[in-house]
Amino acid sequence: MPSTGSHAAADDINPLGLHFTNRFTTDLPADPSAQNTRRQVSGACFSRVEPTPTAAPRLLAYSSEVAQQLGLSPDIIETNAFASVMNGNLVSADMDPYAMCYGGHQFGNWAGQLGDGRAIALGEVLAADGTHQTLQLKGSGPTPYSRQGDGRAVLRSSVREFLCSEAMFHLGVPTTRALSLTASGDMVMRDMFYDGNAALETGAVVCRVAPSFLRFGSFELFPSRGDLENLSLLVARTIRVHFSHLLPTDDGAHADVTAPVETNVIAAWFAEVVNRTAHLMVEWMRVGFVHGVMNTDNLSILGLTIDYGPYGWLEGFDPNWTPNTTDAGGRRYRYGNQPAIGQWNLMQLANAVAPLFDGDVEPLQQALDAYPTTFGDGWNDMMVERLGLVAFAGASDNELFGELGRVLQLAETDMTIFHRQLCNVDVATVQSATDEDVVAPIADAWYDDPSPTTVAEMATWIRKWANRAAADSRPDDERIAAMKATNPKYVLRNWMAQLVIDQADAGDPSGIETMLEVLRDPYGEQPEHHDTWFVKRPEWARERAGCSMLSCSS
Repeated sequence: MPSTGSHAAADDINPLGLHFTNRFTTDLPADPSAQNTRRQVSGACFSRVEPTPTAAPRLLAYSSEVAQQLGLSPDIIETNAFASVMNGNLVSADMDPYAMCYGGHQFGNWAGQLGDGRAIALGEVLAADGTHQTLQLKGSGPTPYSRQGDGRAVLRSSVREFLCSEAMFHLGVPTTRALSLTASGDMVMRDMFYDGNAALETGAVVCRVAPSFLRFGSFELFPSRGDLENLSLLVARTIRVHFSHLLPTDDGAHADVTAPVETNVIAAWFAEVVNRTAHLMVEWMRVGFVHGVMNTDNLSILGLTIDYGPYGWLEGFDPNWTPNTTDAGGRRYRYGNQPAIGQWNLMQLANAVAPLFDGDVEPLQQALDAYPTTFGDGWNDMMVERLGLVAFAGASDNELFGELGRVLQLAETDMTIFHRQLCNVDVATVQSATDEDVVAPIADAWYDDPSPTTVAEMATWIRKWANRAAADSRPDDERIAAMKATNPKYVLRNWMAQLVIDQADAGDPSGIETMLEVLRDPYGEQPEHHDTWFVKRPEWARERAGCSMLSCSS
């Protein structure tokens, strides 16, 4: 039964006019206990739990695109009821709030039960566009999975999650979305660097939106406890609801979405998860995004970017960079290692579902073995597009791509600016131009004056690329347009987010919407923002907290 809760609305229908279907909680096994106490939860995919009301909910920003998708008008969003719902203060009887139960490998080690420690889903809605979307409040209070946490989130991390969710969508990277950002009116105690210097910070809540928040770890917990019955049920329901195109045509719309599916269908499902994950890794690498905490509980079964915590964007091109202070020693989740971690996490997912195959795990192994090729092909296709080429030419192109990765590290080189400015090189004249003239279009990407050797080697690479581009006989305007459509001009660099956070902390949240406007058109020229946001990281941000590395503290 849906939870009514102590702060439920009197009406059965929520005040926002949303149509809650709550399929997840209807279909899957629930925690039999209603106690919101930290504990181990067995035999359940979720625990029903209501958000904890806060002092003074206030809307700070929202995504008009997500609102439109859900069918929420601006008039509704500007009401006090909207802020109350999206902050967890108003729960209507048609909602069915819950926190998900899952496990996961953290930094390569099995961590056992984890779960939604500071995220509570209000329920699942039938959106205006005909899709089903789950509305999840991050920072809305404790759950049975909060362990030692308070279930809250602070403004700095919430601004980052809100903006990055939408930035990634407009970049074309698969992602969960963010509907709204609300201030809670409460102060939250946080030790930002885990160094004993805790301080009170402004509390906030983000409403995250996705078809599902299932993670690899959702499938790992049941077999770790020997519960294959619920593992089979969860796999079947996931396939029938989110991967129904994989079902045989004679299966039809099965009345029971948890009815078992054949192992060949499970194998096809796993293969698609492999493909989606490989594609996601290519997209992260393309835009210079570093997730920072790629634990198995932070990888979406739908191939979406999920859980924006200590993420970061490359400034200077450095495959060894990680934004996560917790990962500073081993750098497990560094930029250049993300594709390999994607494969490692998929192996853990394969291990989790293997018991459903009665010993014949060859289909899972075949899908795993395909990952390097899938990622490699995706990478080659991406690099072809990035460099304005027509088609991948094999080993010679691989050599060109590899050489680029080397010369970008000869001096600190801004990845985003380099790739965007490369399209300004005149491929017809570089062979006869001086080295200085050849590198002039990309020179703004260097953080310091490069050595003569660096200039010469970069010029050599640019000439090789120009020769390769000229061989395609592609018109310049077509090549430039293709490059600009692949290489963004504006990404959410950490220092940009920090400026918005500082402004909001000072009482002015208007910068959030201003930044969102820039991020809505990352491939456009936007000349009015060129000198402000299409620039290298300022020196003040090189080592500043929030601009260089971050912790998991939220």
